[in-house]
Amino acid sequence: METVSTAKAFGGTQGVYRHASAATGTDMTFAVYVPEHAPGAKLPVVWYLSGLTCTHANVMDKGEYRRACAKLGLIFVAPDTSPRGDGVPDDADAAYDFGLGAGFYVDATQEPFAKNYRMWSYVTEELPALLAAEFPVDPQRQSILGHSMGGHGALTIGLTYPDRYKAVSAFAPIVAPSEVPWGQKALPGYLGEDRAAWRKHDAVALIEDGARVAELLVDQGEADNFLAAQLQPERLEKACADAGIALTLRRQPGYDHSYFFISTFMADHLGWHAERLRK
Repeated sequence: METVSTAKAFGGTQGVYRHASAATGTDMTFAVYVPEHAPGAKLPVVWYLSGLTCTHANVMDKGEYRRACAKLGLIFVAPDTSPRGDGVPDDADAAYDFGLGAGFYVDATQEPFAKNYRMWSYVTEELPALLAAEFPVDPQRQSILGHSMGGHGALTIGLTYPDRYKAVSAFAPIVAPSEVPWGQKALPGYLGEDRAAWRKHDAVALIEDGARVAELLVDQGEADNFLAAQLQPERLEKACADAGIALTLRRQPGYDHSYFFISTFMADHLGWHAERLRK
């Protein structure tokens, strides 16, 4: 693992790191914030998954998480959203919603993407093992959140591993990618035309198929220009109601899809996670 940069922030350390990933077959970059802590202490860790077009840097620059993490004693981890580098395939038309910057947190099975686009394995297996070896994380106290495509990733990963993540939340998530244009492009592109394979990467479908967590927190801006066509939180609301999952869906008037929205409510989410990580 190579250290790209480190800096002090609110008494803790913000670092950017690069490593050779076996999962994706290329070098991957990620960011970690570690608050001040007693020698030998193991700290709870919050995973943050970013949205379309983003890298680890977007939330670092705009997410406003460091003060809250320092106060709450949380390690904050921000992976990239896709593999990158020479030879990594992209969308044929270089579109923003598929390929580079748009890995959708799945393990691709379709060529030419199957070799590199294994973001599910990277986020759920490889990077957690690396973090446990290199940073003072307590693997028994993990939680996950994300934005948009990353909200989709957080929900699907949290629903798939309910015993691993003690809290799951999202900002403006893609809750039912099988039913909206972003997902209807990405899922067949990565996974093929078998819709049964899509259901494992669709939060609403997972809940319909029996996946359960005790509770979820979702914030959604009412002025989000992707709300009606791509996000459709009412689908998650219905699925949770039918399944008996306690969903707190906060519709925020006037907020859009941007990091102004995320930064406004980031501390709320981290506080909510911290309460559950203490249990």
